[in-house]
Amino acid sequence: MERDFTTPDLCDDFPDSRVLYAQFRSYGRNASFCGQAVTVKCFEDNSLVKALVQEPGNGKVIVVDGGASLRRALLGDQLAEKACLNGWMGLIINGAVRDVEILATLPLGVFALGAIPLKTDKRDVGLRGVAVDIGGTTVHEGDWIYADASGVVVSSTNLLAP
Repeated sequence: MERDFTTPDLCDDFPDSRVLYAQFRSYGRNASFCGQAVTVKCFEDNSLVKALVQEPGNGKVIVVDGGASLRRALLGDQLAEKACLNGWMGLIINGAVRDVEILATLPLGVFALGAIPLKTDKRDVGLRGVAVDIGGTTVHEGDWIYADASGVVVSSTNLLAP
């Protein structure tokens, strides 16, 4: 879903909306994006992220709770390219990414806490479709995510619905 919005305006217009208090950095070419959340909880293992980006995204946003670890990258160029090809709007990663020069060229929103060149081990460990706690806010599968340079807003309803 691509529409004009700013997260400050959404917070002003919808005071019951929630925000992620963590300070994310934008790594993808699309610095502003929104869509419904698909949640993943994993720690230094991106097996579930890899599986998810290979599925049809239908304009949704993958929200990954990586435990705020900056020791291993949960997303790199190959998985980001798959996400683009399969119609995902973006990813919010409570953790690290890599291949940042390439991520910046892809038509995808990517917010993460930082970058590191190390990839994860693949142990098939993690949970999908669960509520995740990121930056002082709980994100549920199906919540609406709105991200731009000012931050990330979360709502249980579509704030841009006509």
